[in-house]
Amino acid sequence: MRTIGLIGGMSWESSAEYYRIINQEMNRRLGGVHSAQCLMYSVDFEGIKRLQHEGDWERLAKEMREAALRLERGGADFIVLCTNTMHRVADAVSSAVSIPLLHIADPTAEKIKAAGFERIGLLGTAFTMEQDFYKGRLTQHHGLEVIVPDESDRRIVHEIIYRELVLGQIKPESRQAYREIIARLIERGAQAVILGCTEIMLLVSYEDSAVPLFDTTTIHALAAVDEALKED
Repeated sequence: MRTIGLIGGMSWESSAEYYRIINQEMNRRLGGVHSAQCLMYSVDFEGIKRLQHEGDWERLAKEMREAALRLERGGADFIVLCTNTMHRVADAVSSAVSIPLLHIADPTAEKIKAAGFERIGLLGTAFTMEQDFYKGRLTQHHGLEVIVPDESDRRIVHEIIYRELVLGQIKPESRQAYREIIARLIERGAQAVILGCTEIMLLVSYEDSAVPLFDTTTIHALAAVDEALKED
C-alpha cells in the first residue's frame, strides 16, 4: 500500500470527509481491520481564506509547496490537495516535490466522460467558477464544455461556502438556493453538475438535482485509494 499525503484544512469540515471516505473505502476493498496508510498536513484556514480574497496566489503557492514538502519528507508517495480552489496553485505544488500530485479535476472529468456527458455545470467558489485554472483543465485536457452560473448566482454560491459550509453550518434555505441555481444551469443545457467545492457535498445531495451530480470530494478520495493500491 502506498502512503497518501493529504493537504487539508481548507476547510477541516471537508478534510474530515476525505479521511472518512478514504478509510471506509480502503476497508471495503481489503476487509478485516484494514485502513489507509496516510499523512495529513492541515493548515489554518483563516490565513488561507484571507490570502485568497486578497488575490495573493504567490503566497498561497508558497504555503502549499511547504505543505507538500513536509508530506514528502514524512514519507508520502503522492499528494492529494483536499480542495478544489487551491488547485489554482497545483503546478507550483507539483514542481516543488518529486512525488506525483493527484489533480482533483482529472478523476472527476474521467467519471463525467465515462457517464457520457459533455456539457457540464460547475459550482464552486468564485475563484473556481470564474478563473481558468479549473474550467480550462476540464476543457483543454478533457474536452468538456463547462457552464457556470450567472454573476448573481455565483455570488450566492460563493458566500454560502465561506459564510456557512466551511463552518459546518447547513441551512435549509441555502440548500433551496443551490437547488434553484442548479435548475437554472440545467435550463441552460447542463447535462450534469460538478460540485466543485469540497464542502458543497455537505449541503447538496443527489435528490437536489434533476441531473446527475459529480461530488469532487468523494471522487477525489476514491481516486486516492485507487492510487494507493496501484501495483508498481
